[in-house]
Amino acid sequence: MSDLITADLVDLDLSADTKEAAARALAERMVARGRVTDLDGFLADVAAREAQMPTGLDGGIGIPHCRSTHVTEPTLAFGRSPAGIDFGAADGPADLIFLIAAPAGADDAHLTILSSLARQLMNDEFTTALRSAGDAADAAALIRGEKTPADIGKPSDGAHADAGADEPTSQGTAVAPVAASADATAGSGTTVSAPTATDGAADAGERPFRIVAVTSCPTGIAHTYMAAESLESAGREAGVEVVVETQGSAGFVRLDPAVVAAADGVIFAHDVPVRDKDRFAGKPTVDVGVKAGINRPAELIAEVRGKAERGEATAPAAADGTGAGTPVERAGGAAEGYGTKLRTWLMSGVSYMVPFVAAGGLLIALGFAIGGYKINKAPSVMDHFVWTQTDSWAALLFQIGVVSFGFLVPVLAGYIAYGMADRPGLVPGFVGGAISLTINAGFLGGLAAGLIAGGVVLSIQRVKVPAAMRGIMPVVVIPLISAAIVGFLMFVVIGKPIAAAQKGMTDWLNHLTGSNAILLGGLLGLMMCFDLGGPVNKVAYTFATAGIAVAAPSDSAMKIMAAVMAAGMVPPLAMALATTVRGRLFTQTERENGKAAWVLGASFITEGAIPFAAADPLRVIPSAMAGGAVTGALSMAFGATLRAPHGGIFVVPLIGNPLLYLVALAAGVCVTTALVVLLKGLRAPLTEDPAARTSGEATAGARRKQPVAA
Repeated sequence: MSDLITADLVDLDLSADTKEAAARALAERMVARGRVTDLDGFLADVAAREAQMPTGLDGGIGIPHCRSTHVTEPTLAFGRSPAGIDFGAADGPADLIFLIAAPAGADDAHLTILSSLARQLMNDEFTTALRSAGDAADAAALIRGEKTPADIGKPSDGAHADAGADEPTSQGTAVAPVAASADATAGSGTTVSAPTATDGAADAGERPFRIVAVTSCPTGIAHTYMAAESLESAGREAGVEVVVETQGSAGFVRLDPAVVAAADGVIFAHDVPVRDKDRFAGKPTVDVGVKAGINRPAELIAEVRGKAERGEATAPAAADGTGAGTPVERAGGAAEGYGTKLRTWLMSGVSYMVPFVAAGGLLIALGFAIGGYKINKAPSVMDHFVWTQTDSWAALLFQIGVVSFGFLVPVLAGYIAYGMADRPGLVPGFVGGAISLTINAGFLGGLAAGLIAGGVVLSIQRVKVPAAMRGIMPVVVIPLISAAIVGFLMFVVIGKPIAAAQKGMTDWLNHLTGSNAILLGGLLGLMMCFDLGGPVNKVAYTFATAGIAVAAPSDSAMKIMAAVMAAGMVPPLAMALATTVRGRLFTQTERENGKAAWVLGASFITEGAIPFAAADPLRVIPSAMAGGAVTGALSMAFGATLRAPHGGIFVVPLIGNPLLYLVALAAGVCVTTALVVLLKGLRAPLTEDPAARTSGEATAGARRKQPVAA
């Protein structure tokens, strides 16, 4: 493998004034070296990662990074900005910018090398040396580990200059080379074990306080390892043993169970779910985002020690797993309110249900398209199937789709319960969902069954049982009792009222005509475009798919499905059109994202507009909602129908009144495009104004604070 970074990939006088321009300048160096094959495609991947969470860190550091199919080998590019560039850090602009490019299928060894840079960025001597380096080759050699901060001539103090690069100090300031092996990050190999000693513990002659931690971030390249290094360094300073499990792209190596068992406290610093979180149950726990692990590790250590002193701990660990954290808790947000948790539980069920909706709905729609609208009357293909007859194949597709649809309500209920109570919630959830179908309570019944099942299991788990019974709790006792309770409630207590409510809603939809139908289409269009794939969008989508999740959906239900899908296509298509007709109003990165938005919008992937909304929400989101409402209302007014729950422009042949449907879609796209162009045009266009750029650089330079230790 060639060097991760060379002098050609270093710019010690980076003149860019925005993070997009900085990424482009550094990426162009990667292209020149043959490390990146498609500049625009790679920058789009960088922008998509940036939209998830800002990559600026306290201390004047920016680390834009991504995994991309356009990267040929793991690569670093480094830029030093005299004026500073805003990467979203709380303490101001960044003057040290690292662009990290990892191939989409990078192996563990390569990503371990990238992770070692992240750890070095927690070292003040390392960053100080980079700020003082006068030669690109020196900076590249320092990053590769071929030179030490002392070689650059800017050590923090004389003691460290004499220590040698490989000798750790009490503050943990020794620099590990970027080309270090996986041992540097515990990214691969065997189970991570505990350190042998801690400075503070050795002096005190007693066992130190022990903490195990898990760090993870969406990409798993940078923040994961920076948080790990920050926590370990803060632990050394506090005389605390800290052992970190990095759940990043460079591998997921579990902590030794003995280390976990001996720990006095746990720190989770993560932005994605912690895997196998139940291992840490029953201990004092601090649960925060990954940036908190980077920026305030000493506070987290003090907090978990305080919880240990007060005896605060999570639910006890149990051999049967019943004390494990739920998937909601694994996603973080321990301090979230019940409203937020309820939304997360419901989204858990919806997310597992949607693939069944897509598969079943498209198969049913294809069956009707090939065999006509009487295909639902065809005999079972088990009794009658002729290989050479089109109608037999149409009947096969239709009947497979019907079977797939039959799982929707049980899956919805089962995974709502799973979101609340983990695996013990699956049995009563599925049972309750199946009963909901049996009594014709439909999706409303599935929602209720899932919530009831999760609540029942959580209640059972709180009951203290003898140790001898714990082994049979998850496989016998909890499924038996919870399924019996949920079944009783669904059959005898709440099933009939919910079934009546479901029938009433269905009848109301079937009788929607005229202005009522148009208003409903407009409302659903607003919801689809409000959060671009978020919870409100999913509520509207689930409402639509619920209506067609039967073998013979009503005409009104198919109109609603058509309106929802058309409205969901509007935001990305409109952003793509706007960047085409008025490109000067958008940044270069947005114009690149606009190219991808054509395909995403045509495929009914509303999330294709998220990068635009994240950059300018006050202009983009209201414009998108206006266009979505117009499209939804027109689609209902035109009477367009759709049996398929997904597919975008590619299922137009399956749409009733397809020409008018496309007119409704085009009208909404034009409305959103016009509003976005108008609102963005009211501000200064994004052109290269040298005077403005000079002024902006001067302002940024005045604002930038002196770097501080993370």
